[in-house]
Amino acid sequence: MAKKKDENLKSEEVLEETENAEKASGVKAEPTELEKAQALAEDYKRKWYSVSAEYDNYRKRNAAAVSKAYADGAAEAVLKLLPVADNFGYALMSASDEKTKAGIDKVIKSFNTVLKSLDVEEIEVAAGDKFDESVMEAVLNFPCGEGEAPNSVKQVLKKGYKQGDKVIRFVQVAVTV
Repeated sequence: MAKKKDENLKSEEVLEETENAEKASGVKAEPTELEKAQALAEDYKRKWYSVSAEYDNYRKRNAAAVSKAYADGAAEAVLKLLPVADNFGYALMSASDEKTKAGIDKVIKSFNTVLKSLDVEEIEVAAGDKFDESVMEAVLNFPCGEGEAPNSVKQVLKKGYKQGDKVIRFVQVAVTV
């Protein structure tokens, strides 16, 4: 950086000397070939720095766009698989014998392991929690019963999931009003 400043100062000094000589003699002197070459080299250097900086910014923007596209694609794929997980949950609740329940439970655990590897986690909501519109979607309203607070979760209808801070699917809940 200091070298660049020194070269700029030298070029400016040469131009000043040429201008001073022109003023003293009253005749505009033609720049020498060396001066022309130095000015041209300085111009090329400025252009090279500019293009180099533009390319570096392009690389950073492109890397960020690729990363975002990958995350969005993974979230979209997970969103399409979540109904399958829901169906396994329903099957587990309706299974009558223990061997079937154990088999379905293993499939659910395997699916949850895959979700965890993709940094997807279930949004934890229970009955009685306060309704939070940032992660929940109210699909049913019930009047408040005894001991129930208004605007609280009465029942969780469908699980919700998030990837990092981004909600992939909102928790569907019934809310007291």
